[in-house]
Amino acid sequence: MSLLRSLHLCLVARTGGCSAGPVPLQWPQPRHTLHAGPRLSSSASSKELLMKLRRKTGYSFVNCKKALETCGGDLKQAESWLHEQARKEGWSKAAKLHGRKTKEGLIGLLQEGNTTVLVEVNCETDFVARNLKFQQLVQQVALGTMLHCQSLKNQLSTYSKGFLNSSELSELPTGPEREGSLKDQLALAIGKLGENMTLKRAAWVKVPTGFYVGSYVHGAMHSPSLHNLVLGKYGALVICETSEWKANLEDLGRRLGQHVVGMAPLSVGSLDDEPGGEAETKMLSQPYLLDPSITLGQYVQPQGVSVVDFVRFECGESEEAAESE
Repeated sequence: MSLLRSLHLCLVARTGGCSAGPVPLQWPQPRHTLHAGPRLSSSASSKELLMKLRRKTGYSFVNCKKALETCGGDLKQAESWLHEQARKEGWSKAAKLHGRKTKEGLIGLLQEGNTTVLVEVNCETDFVARNLKFQQLVQQVALGTMLHCQSLKNQLSTYSKGFLNSSELSELPTGPEREGSLKDQLALAIGKLGENMTLKRAAWVKVPTGFYVGSYVHGAMHSPSLHNLVLGKYGALVICETSEWKANLEDLGRRLGQHVVGMAPLSVGSLDDEPGGEAETKMLSQPYLLDPSITLGQYVQPQGVSVVDFVRFECGESEEAAESE
C-alpha cells in the first residue's frame, strides 16, 4: 500500500513491534584484571547485589558477576566498569562496521511545553529498528536535543527553528542522568546490537504565545518508557500562527502534518498561488490530501490559522533530499 493511500485511510496508523532480546556482551578475559577485588561470596547479600546490578544495567549475569568481583562488591563502581567495557567494545565494533549502509531506523518526535524536536536515527535493518534497545537510543537522542534547545535562552517574539547535523548531534551531552555524549550512547548501542548505526539529524522548534506547532508521525508507536515520545518512519512539524486558542488546534495540526508527510511540499507558498505547475510544490496551493477537490489553503483559511513554516523528515531519505527539505 502506498504512503498516500495509507494516509487517506487513517490519520494515525498505529503499529506494534516485536523486540529482539539484548545481545549479551562477550568481553575477552583479560590477562590481568584491573581493580581486582575479592571474589563474591555466595551469601544472600551478594546474590541481591548481583540481581540489582543485572536489573539496573541489563547486562548478562556473567558480566555482572565479573564486574562485582572486579570492583570488590561496590555496586556503583561495578556499574561504571560495565559501561566502560561496553563502550570500549562498542567503539571497536563501530570501527569495524563503519561504512555499512544504514537505510532503516526511526523518526522520533518529542514535545514539551513550547518546544518540539524531531530526530532521525538510522540502522541497517528494520529488525533492529523494532528492538527496544534501539528505541531507547532514539529516546536518548530526542531528550538530548530537547535539553540543547531548552538551554538556548532567547526571548521569543516569533517562532525559532534550528537544525543539527550528524556531527553536531553526536557531540550533545546525554543529559543529567548519564555521563558522556550521544556518540558514547551510539557506541553502546552498536556494541549491544551488532549493526552500524548513525545519528543522522535533528530539528527543533520553539514558539511563543500566538503560535502553535502541529505534529504528525506516520506508522506511529509510543516509546515504552517515555510516553510523550512518538516513533515512526515519517514525521512532520507544522508551525501555525493563531490569534486565539482553539479547541480543534491539535486535530488541525495533525491533519496539516499528515498533509506534509503525504504530499512532501518544498515550501509554504501563499494563499494567492494558483494550483498547478510549480505551485504543486507549494503547500498551500497543493490539493488537500484528505479532500483533493480543494487546495490546502482553502481548507486552512476558514480555520482562523495561518501556516508559516514546516519541517518534514523521512527515514532513510538521501542527503540531497534531506537538504532540500
